[in-house]
Amino acid sequence: MVAINCDMGEAFSIYHCGDDEGLMPLITLANVACGFHASDPRVMRRTVALAQEHGVRVGAHPSLPDREGFGRREMKLERDELTAAVIYQVGALSGFLRERGMQLSHIKPHGSLYGMAARDEQVAEAIADAADVFGVPLMGMSGTAHERVWGARGFIAEYYADLDYRPDGSLIITRVHEAFDPAESARGAVRAVTEGVTAAVDGTEIPVRADCVCVHSDTPNAVEVAKAVNEALQPYLSAP
Repeated sequence: MVAINCDMGEAFSIYHCGDDEGLMPLITLANVACGFHASDPRVMRRTVALAQEHGVRVGAHPSLPDREGFGRREMKLERDELTAAVIYQVGALSGFLRERGMQLSHIKPHGSLYGMAARDEQVAEAIADAADVFGVPLMGMSGTAHERVWGARGFIAEYYADLDYRPDGSLIITRVHEAFDPAESARGAVRAVTEGVTAAVDGTEIPVRADCVCVHSDTPNAVEVAKAVNEALQPYLSAP
């Protein structure tokens, strides 16, 4: 069985980003921004309430401290500094979950922090140190440093329905996401779930593991992509 997850709560103050209301009925897991790349206390609180309304489980989506770059620029932090930053962000979201009587589901690093954790064991270990505090699974890409470090403690491997893959299996993470063909995204998600493969940008077939499928809220046609993926994965979808 597979979950559908989405990075959400990425608005800030009066600034809007993504159609969380339109996406929430189509997913089973929400990765909620914790303030360092996007969101603020009111947005976090509102997003948690919206997830509860739709029976969606909530995980934390911590980032490098890079709001201006939306967390998609790499930074160098000491291990203890990075661990503290992740604990700080997850702790903030946990307060809003506690208000609603909800449990933290997982932790998924955002943007460049996600990519750094995939290839750098020191970064992955810093995130693991923070996750140990909360005792929840980590979400990331299979076959990476992130999975090797976290290991048997509970790792949720995800496949991206709206990002391209390089031939070496790494993601192409752009500062601004482009629209994706919903039908093609849905076909790719089904292949990832049922066959464990996807096509890289050069047509090469690469192995993937899909415990969950991700759609980004800031993809221009995110609702259409999520709807197509949700419909295609109905036979394999786990309950919220």
